[in-house]
Amino acid sequence: MRENDILEMDSVSYTEELEGDTELGMIDEVVYPEEFLPTYQSIKEGTRVAKTQLAEFNDKPDSLFFNDGVRRIDFMLVYEDEEKKEYDKRHMFQRRKRRREYFEASLMKMGIELEATQSVVDDKLMFVKVHMPWDVLCTYAEVLHIKLPIQPNDLASRPSPWRFFSCITKHFYPNEELISRETEFFTAPFEKDRLEYFYIKDKDVFFTPSMRSRMAYYILSRAPYEIRGNMKKFGITKLLDGGVYKAAYPLHDCRFNVKSTEKDCPNERFLLYQEWAHPKSFYKMQPLDLIRKYYGEKIGIYFAWLGFYTIMLALAAVVGLGCFIYGYKTQETSTWSKEVCDPEIGGNIVMCPQCDRFCNYWRLNTTCEASKKLCIFDNYGTLVFAVFMSIWVTLFLEFWKRYQAELEYEWDTVEFLEQEEPRRPEYEAKCIYERKNPVTGVKEKVPYTTCGRCVRVSVGIGTVLFWILLILASIVAITVYRLAVFFTFSTRLRSQELKELEPLKEYVTPQMATSVTASLISFVVIMILNILYERVAIWITDFELPRTKTDYENSLTLKMFLFQFVNYYSSCFYIAFAKGKAVSYPGEPVYLLGKYRNEECDPGGCLFELTTQLSIIMGGKAIWNNIQEVLLPWIKNLIFRHCNRAAYEKVIPRWEQDYQLQAISKLGLFYEYLEMVIQFGFVTLFVASFPLAPVLALVNNLFEIRVDAWKITTQFRRIVPEKAQDIGAWQPILQGIAILAVATNAMIIAFTSDMIPRLVYYWSFSVYPYGDHSNTMEGYINSSLSIFNTSDFSSQSKPITDNSTLITTCRYRDFRYPPGHPRQYEHNVYYWHVVAAKMAFIIVLEHIVYLTKFILSYMIPDVPYAVKERIKREKYLTQVILHETNLKLVTKRLKPVDDETLEHTEVQVGKEEMELDF
Repeated sequence: MRENDILEMDSVSYTEELEGDTELGMIDEVVYPEEFLPTYQSIKEGTRVAKTQLAEFNDKPDSLFFNDGVRRIDFMLVYEDEEKKEYDKRHMFQRRKRRREYFEASLMKMGIELEATQSVVDDKLMFVKVHMPWDVLCTYAEVLHIKLPIQPNDLASRPSPWRFFSCITKHFYPNEELISRETEFFTAPFEKDRLEYFYIKDKDVFFTPSMRSRMAYYILSRAPYEIRGNMKKFGITKLLDGGVYKAAYPLHDCRFNVKSTEKDCPNERFLLYQEWAHPKSFYKMQPLDLIRKYYGEKIGIYFAWLGFYTIMLALAAVVGLGCFIYGYKTQETSTWSKEVCDPEIGGNIVMCPQCDRFCNYWRLNTTCEASKKLCIFDNYGTLVFAVFMSIWVTLFLEFWKRYQAELEYEWDTVEFLEQEEPRRPEYEAKCIYERKNPVTGVKEKVPYTTCGRCVRVSVGIGTVLFWILLILASIVAITVYRLAVFFTFSTRLRSQELKELEPLKEYVTPQMATSVTASLISFVVIMILNILYERVAIWITDFELPRTKTDYENSLTLKMFLFQFVNYYSSCFYIAFAKGKAVSYPGEPVYLLGKYRNEECDPGGCLFELTTQLSIIMGGKAIWNNIQEVLLPWIKNLIFRHCNRAAYEKVIPRWEQDYQLQAISKLGLFYEYLEMVIQFGFVTLFVASFPLAPVLALVNNLFEIRVDAWKITTQFRRIVPEKAQDIGAWQPILQGIAILAVATNAMIIAFTSDMIPRLVYYWSFSVYPYGDHSNTMEGYINSSLSIFNTSDFSSQSKPITDNSTLITTCRYRDFRYPPGHPRQYEHNVYYWHVVAAKMAFIIVLEHIVYLTKFILSYMIPDVPYAVKERIKREKYLTQVILHETNLKLVTKRLKPVDDETLEHTEVQVGKEEMELDF
């Protein structure tokens, strides 16, 4: 049965006049769609509407049923009784009351059963219990194409390759005595007319609580609360926004830390807390099947992806940690760092000022400590690690596709996207135009014309571009700050008069001080812009009015990620590929905005500054997210309990305990995915500059899994279960990041690190017999610094120092001809050799890595062979059991026969029917 057969037939309507001021409101004309006629023709009974049944709390705090103990609570609605308000706002309260009563009457006429109970804590609050009878469940299970068991799985499962280590691995899995493995079934989309073919042992448990809650929410989202003329208003979301109801949520089945004693209570929340969310279980694998069963497939697929990502990060973290240890061990023995620190080499090299007039000359060995730190991250191990991470990200995505395919089959979401997804209530409410559906050929209502759709999309694109330009403007502002602050730090740290700063000169360079403060300011700006843009992105997406919830989430995901990408990564891209690249030479420096002289990198390059930027943003983001996601809900719940501590002496029912918890965000897991995908970008896009990024991400994710589990299990109301086949729009985003990561890491090694100039020097001078330095890197620092005659300074950039007359030449980072050469201060041949080597390195590395990625993607199938077999077996059984059997019977009954064989045919058909029933 299709959804349109029940809820979307707008072609025929029925009109009747309501006389007097009924409790449905002052409505002159109410238009009922044809499919709602049986539902609403009996609403007008005199001048009153059907009343929700009232019941007193029966002092059973863990009960999940109506007061009769038979009908299960599938959803809860909470509202405030306005008649008990002390202040007078009668008009608004009466309007809310009319809408609420109309809405509840609509639910009851659609077959939903309601029971209201007064709060035991606050007598102004009323709790409405929602129950879906068997017939209603069957109807909407068919509407939503819910797949249910038809027979147990008869295919032999392949043994696990880890079974020989079960004595060890069993300690890393949830306790099987508490969380047992569920029986596997072949499933098929539910059909009410073929009920006898489904595997039903007990009607009370055939539909799981998560299925029941999902169907209940579907009805609540489409039940009307007001019909005025041709305008139809419906949906619990609008009622929540308008204050008609204060909350709507499914119930947790028990307290998270106390096992329920009620009969037929599975205590799944308690089990999830003990074996998943409790800190003591941090080392255990996640009980994904129970998570999916309790919270739905959408929550389950998120934690499955996060767990898989964390496991794969362990391999990257081990290699990255090895690369870091290698760099740490070799920092003291590195030839170029030793030359910088050597008083006879670095101490005798006078560097040119890095700002105009007020900056002084300085000795190269003052950057000794910074040079050693740079060697930790800028070494040959970094090149190997960058190539490894390019292969790692391909393996991660390919193996995730395989794992996701297994989950799709096990969780019955293989054909989820192929089925017609229900339209969003917000979309349906604004359908005023008609168009022909290109698939079905039937006219349907839409909320906008083609021209209107183009206008909405254009407004959205324009707004997104405006905010991206705003981010770029903030980056320019931070760059100007960097230039101004660098000038200040340079004049003070290089000043010989400030003796109190003398101990800092060895450890703090102007570049380091500027980089740290600019990174902190950049992080603050990023957080502020995130808060502002979040509201803008939601407004734009609401204005575009996507048709389905998947379309809505995909549209919002693309906008938010595009913004976050520019917001988080733009400063990193600036340091990696722009800073220090356009500075010319001291005699003719380049100015930004005609005023600020472009900042330069340390003699060792900007790689260490990029590392600092990444570590501050990654660390600060992790801390901020934990405060925002965990600490704030915990504090809110703590304050609520403290303010109502006297009420906790009473016996509080299950539904009221859940009401006191925090409501989940409307966007659900959107921010969780966004946080992890941004982290994935940091781990892959700039890993060549920060090999510890996978280690930090691994540690963060180990906490993230348990923190998210603890949060949704203990601090939030139960989430409405939703179907999901995969991680949605995040999958192509991850693939795009993986492709971009190859290019960014190749360019970081080529343009940001000093690796290519070192290799060119090594192969050009060191390895040849006629070279000055046989098989060593000695002399590299001297060869990488050009000479400048101080008499060639312009009046604008000439430093004002007492010892300027004693210094005739200074050095700067570049490859240019020295003074006195016919082509003085122009780039020399060695510079063009380095540029050619950089371009060749990028091209060769990208082609090798992309070719390897392509081969791996081709060799690793997206769907395992065993899963393909099971899918085919399930489709075959569905076809045989639900379709072909009935088709054969109908064909035999309709086949024309003569009088002589009629009796014989009827006997045969009767026998087959008996066999089928048996």
